[in-house]
Order: sequence, then C-alpha cells, then structure tokens
Amino acid sequence: MPSTRTLNSTQTRPDDRIRAAKGGSEWAWKEIYTDLAGPVAGYLRSRGARDPEDLTSEVFFQVARDIHRFSGDESKFRSWVFVIAHRRLIDARRAESRRPTVVDQPADELEARGGDVEDEVMEHLGTTRLDVVFGELTEDQRQVLALRIIGDLSLEETAAVMGKRVGAIKALQRRALASVKTDLETGRVSL
Repeated sequence: MPSTRTLNSTQTRPDDRIRAAKGGSEWAWKEIYTDLAGPVAGYLRSRGARDPEDLTSEVFFQVARDIHRFSGDESKFRSWVFVIAHRRLIDARRAESRRPTVVDQPADELEARGGDVEDEVMEHLGTTRLDVVFGELTEDQRQVLALRIIGDLSLEETAAVMGKRVGAIKALQRRALASVKTDLETGRVSL
C-alpha cells in the first residue's frame, strides 16, 4: 500500500513549506493544516477519541509550539505529527480515566436537537461499521490500519509512530487485512 500523498501545492516544495512554517508563515501553516488535519482527525476518531476535533486542535497547537525542534523532510514531518497525535490521544485517555463524566444539558438544548437526519444516520452507520470491523482486530492491528489507511502513512512512517520495525508493521497489516477479509466473507461482519 504505497503512500501517494504529498503536501499540496503546485508552486512550493513540501520542505520549503515546512521551513516557511518554522518562520511563522501563515500560508505555510494553512497548507499544512489543510493537508494534515483531516487525516489526523480521522485517525483520532478511528482510535475512539471522545472529541477528535478538539484533540486535533491540541495536536496542531503542539506542532506549532514545537516545530522549531523538528528536523527532517516531509515524510518525517508527517510521522512526527502522527506521533504527537498518538501521544495526545494517550494523554486524553489517561485524563478521562481520572475524572468522572458528567452530562448536564439544559432542557432547552434537549428539545432543540435536530438537523439533517440522513447525515446523522450515515455518520452513525459509518462509525458503527468501522467499530465492528476494527473490533475484530487486535489493538496493534487497529492502529496499523488507522495509520496506514486513515492517516495515509507509509510503512516506514507507521513504524516510526508505533515504535516498531517495518517488517512488524507489514505483518500486522497483512494479518489485519486477512482478518477483515475473512470476517466479510463469512458474514461475521457486514458492510
């Protein structure tokens, strides 16, 4: 599954954009955010983040704060961003486990719910299907598929994020995809 993505720009090389972002360039930050926020949020959502959009904002805040420490090319930059996302997710889970969840909604908000029912149903079905498919996999297999498919990371980038060898990532991916295929073929999981 080779990665075909690069940071988008017809006039600027990715390394120039990273260098410009280090210098505080607004256009560079906008392009970086536009290219990576969706995959980062998708990764966080697929890993069960309670509020993936908020967590994505925290990731990019940390990226902006720490970019002066980064050195490397675009591939290393993407890996670095996903390492931050992974660590922020772990931090969020630890914080959630230490405090109880309190739900307090005013009565007027409860009655004001609504929206596009079709969109809500499709979003729920997509999330439910993903949860069912991912639920049959090991934790490492889920993480590999999330980083490779949703995060669009290469094998090497995924290995860097997970702290494993490329060969281990290949094996995890192969077993995960074989498991999904078997589950789909036997009807244990349906899409």
